[in-house]
Amino acid sequence: MTVNDDARTGVETRSYDDIVHDAVADANVPTLLMVLVQMTGERKWLADPYRPARGRGLSENDSGGLPEQIQDEIRRAAAEAICAWHRGTPPAIERPGDDLLTEMLAVSIGEPIPEEYGPMIADDMAASSGATAWLTDAERAPEGFSAIVIGAGISGMLAAHDLSRIGVDVTVIERAERVGGTWWHNHYPGCGVDVPSYLYSFSTVNSDWPYYYAARDEIHDYLERVAADWDIPSRTRFGTEVRAARWVDDAKRWRVEAAGPDGTEVLWANILISGVGAFGKPKWPAVPGIEKFEGETSHTATWPDDLDLTDKRVGVIGNGASAMQVVPAIASKARSLNIFQRSAHWVAPFEKFRTPVPDPVRFLLREVPLYRAWYRQRLAWVLNDTLYEALQKDPSWPHQDRSINAANDGHRRFFTRYLESELADRPDLVEKVTPTYPPFGKRILLDNGWYRTLLRDNVELVTDSIAEITGTGIRLASGRDVELDVIVYATGFDVVNFLSSFELTGRSGRTLREQWGEDDANAYLGTTVPDFPNLFCLYGPNTQAGHGGSLIYYLECQMRYTISLLSRMFAAGGDVVEVRAEVAAAYNADVDAAHERMIWSHPGFDTYYRNSRGRVLVANPWRVVDWWRMTKEADMNEYHVSRSDRTAEVA
Repeated sequence: MTVNDDARTGVETRSYDDIVHDAVADANVPTLLMVLVQMTGERKWLADPYRPARGRGLSENDSGGLPEQIQDEIRRAAAEAICAWHRGTPPAIERPGDDLLTEMLAVSIGEPIPEEYGPMIADDMAASSGATAWLTDAERAPEGFSAIVIGAGISGMLAAHDLSRIGVDVTVIERAERVGGTWWHNHYPGCGVDVPSYLYSFSTVNSDWPYYYAARDEIHDYLERVAADWDIPSRTRFGTEVRAARWVDDAKRWRVEAAGPDGTEVLWANILISGVGAFGKPKWPAVPGIEKFEGETSHTATWPDDLDLTDKRVGVIGNGASAMQVVPAIASKARSLNIFQRSAHWVAPFEKFRTPVPDPVRFLLREVPLYRAWYRQRLAWVLNDTLYEALQKDPSWPHQDRSINAANDGHRRFFTRYLESELADRPDLVEKVTPTYPPFGKRILLDNGWYRTLLRDNVELVTDSIAEITGTGIRLASGRDVELDVIVYATGFDVVNFLSSFELTGRSGRTLREQWGEDDANAYLGTTVPDFPNLFCLYGPNTQAGHGGSLIYYLECQMRYTISLLSRMFAAGGDVVEVRAEVAAAYNADVDAAHERMIWSHPGFDTYYRNSRGRVLVANPWRVVDWWRMTKEADMNEYHVSRSDRTAEVA
């Protein structure tokens, strides 16, 4: 059989076997080993001399640390096994047991994997390879059962897709003109993702990424392709914004007011899904005089297409994730670039920043489900719970100001060595960029040229605090005036005020803001809220992957839980569900207690993870395996379930 290497580019047609033999030459060896074990059933690939060495840091460890001769043997055997599979030979081990899965991943990674991860790995492998189970007829929505999904970003797309699969009539309301959410609205120079592309993907979608870490346009293109496949646009009212939503108890429905191109209309639905996300409302610094500046001004979240920085004196306020992306992207254009640092951040090496995925490897990831599934598993382990130990406070640790335990201190030494090596000739910069607080207190940033940019002659890192914005620039607390033509605010988002873009009123007549307070959101599993029946919050309080990993996976867990809850409600004959207040209270007490033992409650830094009273309400405190287990199946004993009168008048 012959195939086209890449149908999109018209590359010369060659045999499948030739393509596979070329592909394995560039493939990740530890991943190929796992493919070999499943396809051949031979355990010799789990033993010496084939066992990979443990990788370092965030490295994918492509060679496995193995001698070239052993690598070549593995690649040849893998190519033969894949070609045999393509010709019709089924994998010798179609579905490895949990024990074998943990053993395989442990060998691939080069470190022990606890047995408790087996069921999660099996579940993820099934999703990644396309083998997914679904519901019985009794668990599907009754005819006419409807949902309104607010937002057509990642959360909203996922909700609309999964709900439609169980028979729910879905309407999506999106204020923008396109799908994509934050990846539609944010398009500043350098905008991209700091999670590997093949992990920042929907588990059940066969992704085909051109780069190991995708830029904004690639991510948005991906989301638009998925949205088209899932038929999201046909269900979506674009250019429409939800102004208010109120639970009408007599009707057992949500009454939603939405403002669109033709004015405000009222919509009704059985359930309401919030997919508004946390990164939709730009945050501006509390600095006097912002309105006085006479030059051009932009927040990274509202970057104008016509902003020309060529030969301009540019000031960037902030040095977090968005600044670390935009600064290297604009430094060569500006006449001068001043970065106004509020606090230093820990920065990790970015091994594959803007590195293209070789076409042969893309072929494997696209065409060989087992390779794709094991590649994702390895990424997930390296970027998820391996860091969890370093986030736990050790009360006996003697250096609480700089780190919180021995593992955390080891990370501090690693990051410090890295920044010192990058800035070896600039001890002044080393002093400025070295944080005083423990690693992981704020999200670890990846070095996409940040340190090299700081070394440019036209770039200055300013650590003096800002006193005020003037008509011509920025005045520092020291009295120095920095004259500027453009000020860029890379100051992040108003994250802690969840669901604040519209008024939400519950069963008792109280608004969600009244129930939560100004900035103290909480929800059971970040998803359901007492007094708000049939409301489900995606990317709700305490659902962000604080210690790494993919937000999309956390959202998939939330939607799996939501579908489980709804399907069990349908099977019981109900159509209204509300979490018990005592269940939600106990869960959130556990969340707070867990955070007291973790890095994000350390007093040595400020973070958007905490509210004005110091409570952590953004980051998830659980291991990924714990989150997976908690959200796997809904326990109906934790909910009030009832059935409405479907003939009730809705007016």
